[in-house]
Parts: sequence; C-alpha cells; structure tokens
Amino acid sequence: MDYIKARTYIDESHRFGGEMGLEAITCLLEKLGNPQDDLQFLHIAGTNGKGSVGAYLAAVLQEAGYRIGRFISPTLYEYRERIQINGGYIAEEAFGRLMDPVVKAIGELKAEQKPLPSPFEIETALSFLYYKEKQCDFVLLECGMGGKTDATNVIRNTKLAVITSISMDHMEYLGDTLGAIAGQKAGIIKPGSRVVTCRQEKEAMDVIEQVCKEQGCPLYVGEKTQAELVTADLDHMVFTYREETYMIHLAGSHQLENAVLALAGIRALQDAGYRISFEQIRNGMEKARWNGRFTILRKNPYLVVDGAHNPDAAKKLQESLRMYFPDREFVFLMGVFRDKQYDAIAKRMAPMAKEIVAMETPDNPRALPAEKLGEVLKKYQSPEHVHVAGSLEEALQLGEELAKKEDVIVAFGSLSFIGDLTKLSEKMG
Repeated sequence: MDYIKARTYIDESHRFGGEMGLEAITCLLEKLGNPQDDLQFLHIAGTNGKGSVGAYLAAVLQEAGYRIGRFISPTLYEYRERIQINGGYIAEEAFGRLMDPVVKAIGELKAEQKPLPSPFEIETALSFLYYKEKQCDFVLLECGMGGKTDATNVIRNTKLAVITSISMDHMEYLGDTLGAIAGQKAGIIKPGSRVVTCRQEKEAMDVIEQVCKEQGCPLYVGEKTQAELVTADLDHMVFTYREETYMIHLAGSHQLENAVLALAGIRALQDAGYRISFEQIRNGMEKARWNGRFTILRKNPYLVVDGAHNPDAAKKLQESLRMYFPDREFVFLMGVFRDKQYDAIAKRMAPMAKEIVAMETPDNPRALPAEKLGEVLKKYQSPEHVHVAGSLEEALQLGEELAKKEDVIVAFGSLSFIGDLTKLSEKMG
C-alpha cells in the first residue's frame, strides 16, 4: 500500500468506533504477532510536560548510544512526526508497507466480528511493527490520554514508567478529582518497572505512592526544590541539581521541573544497570529540542507560540511570560477546543493582555468557534480590547497590527494550530 492510501485508510477508520479500553488494540496486536512483546519501553503519562520530558530522555539515551524509538501525539508539523527513531521520521515507504499487514489483520477482525481499532490504535500498532523491524533499544511511548485504558498500555515490558505533572484535564474520561485522574495515569505502572514522577499535589502523590507499593515498584521523585537556577534567558537555562551543573535550551519556567524529572528518570535507568555516563547526560540535556512549547518564532515584535490548553499549562505560560518579559505588554492570539476548560484559561490569561484575538483552531471538528470564545474573553477583558478573527491568517495579521515593536504576541490554547501558524509566520516574513 502506498503512503497516501495508508493515510486515507486511517482517516476513514474513525467509523470503526474507538471505545476507550484495550480490547481492540489487544485483538489487533495478537493478529500481528504481538510485536510490542519484543520491545522495551519508557512509558510516559501525565497532563502536561510529556513531550518535553520525553525530549530530554530521548536526547540523553541517544547520546549514550541507544537506538530510541519515539511515539508522540499530537504532532505539530508533519503527520509522520508521531513515529520516529533517533529524531528521524518514519519513511513514507515504510509506513505504507507496514500498513499492509495491519489492514489484513483488521479485515480478519471484521470477519470475526471482533472490536475494530481506532486511528490512534492503528498508529500505535504500526509503530510497534516499525520499532521491532528497526531493532530499537528503547521505545519512548507517550500515552494519548490517561494511562490505564489508553491504547499504549497494552505493553508489558515497561522499564521506566514516567508520570509528569498531573492537573485537571479530560475530566469527562478520567474523573473529576486529582486522585481519580492520578489513578488513571498511574495505570501505566507495572510490576518490574521503575517509576519516576515530579512532586505532585498530595492527592495525586498519595495515589502514585500507593500504586507503586501495590506493584512493588521503586519510586524516584524529581524534586524541583533540589535544583537551583543559575541563569535563564530565552536561549538557554543553566541550573544545578544534585551538585552537578546542566544547560538546557527549552524555554519556559516549567522546564526546570521537566528537566529534573528527566534526570531522575535517567538515574532510575542507571540503577537498573544501563550504562549512561555523566558526560552523556550533560551533553544530551543540552542537545534536547522540543518545538511548540514556549517557542520564539520571531522578534520585533516577539512572536511566541505555546500549546497551553488547560488551566495548569496556562498558569505555567503566565509564569514564563512574567519571567522572560517582565516589562513588556502582550497581545494574545487564543484558539481552543470546545471540550477544554476554556473559561478557566480565559479567566487567567485575558486580564494579562492589552489586546486579545479570539480565533478558531482550523480544520478540527472539536474547535470552539471564535465568536463564542470572544464572548467568554469579554467577561475578563474590556470588550473594546477583544477581537474576533475569521482565520488563523487574519488572527496573525491582526496581532501584528495591534502590537508595537516592543510588545510580545503570544499564540496559545492548542497544539493543533502551531504547525500552521509557524508556516504562516515564515511566509509573512
């Protein structure tokens, strides 16, 4: 099957259903010979920070000479970005070729009247075939949503279970308390694995500690309080942690917590017997890159993009803006999905802006209409400073008209439009 046909097949597989749970992905992988059983995983769950922590871990392990598969969701710039090895995307040829056995297996499931996989489950299964074919040493596997019933949780060989910052998001699926959400995330913890997390709210931390105890798994906690910031600007951050000094190039006040969590994860792998030197850790941390999270696209005026799509991420964005731009004014471009806590995000962010543009995330059925978002923003900002854009391009143009050279334009609310916005920014020069 060629790449275009493979992509079309996946797009059309939405009609199969896609219920939460592991039955469909389990049936599909059995037909494919359970390729995941021949792989070793670093499994990452959490509300915010999965991508950044994964970027640090991948960079360090690559520096140490390991072949690292990485499965990420959502992607920003290119569909094939979701399935990578050592930073290189899966080739179109390989994607199309590996879809053949997947399609054959789905046909058999259909004939047997067994549950059929969702697009995400198909992508997950195909990635396992690819990582096995390429003999990856580790697969860094990001949960799509939650943990316990996420399609990625079909794996068995979890060497490291990573739980990043937990906050309120996807409550309709994961529960409406921090404890319930933490229970879902902690579902990735399996006997024989090591577990690493950051210092969570007590309600979430208690759940993680209890699950580790039940499963007999050692827990490592990346304590941000043990790290000391030396210098920080938009290009780099230098900090000390456990008497060593590190430099990272991911911007944002929250990156200190993410970096410390990744370092705790590396320590857990060292304790498990994997050879990773301090020099490799330091070099890997410095080489790590992760776009779309407090990323500067241009200057004069500054244009910043950030995927902040829930209240906790909005709080971290706010802290980062105050940290890097303490004396500047802001023009915000905001677009969100209608199933997100957009009122809470608007309440936090809108008063901070001198002007704010409501936009609709393009080509997505989950998008909140710009007009509706505009009405919400007017609750927290003077109506004359709230603008509604009919398109992403109009939003960016409006933002540039409203901003002075010394101001900062910030686009946030969803990862879904960052790739398109980046291309638009390059095109508009």
